Amino acid sequence: MSETKNLPPAHVAIIMDGNGRWAKAHHLPRSAGHREGAKAVRRVIEATPSLGIKYVTLYAFSTENWTRPQEEIDTLMDLLDKTIDEYQKSADKQNLRLWVSGAREPLPAHLLNKIDELVADTAKNTGLTVNLALNYGARQEILHAVNACLAEGKKSITQQDISAHLYQPNLPDPELLIRTSGEERLSNFLLWQAAYSEFYFTPVLWPDFDEKELKKAVLAYQHRARRFGGI
Repeated sequence: MSETKNLPPAHVAIIMDGNGRWAKAHHLPRSAGHREGAKAVRRVIEATPSLGIKYVTLYAFSTENWTRPQEEIDTLMDLLDKTIDEYQKSADKQNLRLWVSGAREPLPAHLLNKIDELVADTAKNTGLTVNLALNYGARQEILHAVNACLAEGKKSITQQDISAHLYQPNLPDPELLIRTSGEERLSNFLLWQAAYSEFYFTPVLWPDFDEKELKKAVLAYQHRARRFGGI
């Protein structure tokens, strides 16, 4: 009997880990690792449509990342600023749509303005949806959803209520969640949405992640049995 393969995942979520270790291995400052990581983002975005992927969520900056040295935070914000400028020029050509998940405070106002502009400008695009998890924490997202339900006067909250008040309620749950660099934990990422995601951990550092590595992850997903608690 031939093995049944899953369809490619419609939504892939990625914890992009290993920029700092990549820089250290190459005897470069951490900022160089983050710049190389940005190149990996572009490679993955360009590769996803041909693999049948319709949504990709990228863990760009967590709520815990604010504890890093200020110099590194400034580097990350500057890199994000420049990356948004690049996509402002190319998003329509690639038919990309940008969504953002996360808390707005305390992100810089000028960065929020650019993000809002790009989200509005790409709203009608019908290709790949890139969901940027920016200043994101899954526990905070769930708390946000619960408080939104309470503000509506709900006395009893259902799972559907929580899902409807997440940062991006129209985003389907990810079928595949990838983490690079060999770490094997969620790190406060999509705790609600990843209830039935398939996890794929790879030792490849994020700056070295490319279309070949993405295909390997998708193929691994396609050969897994998806039972959702059944037999």
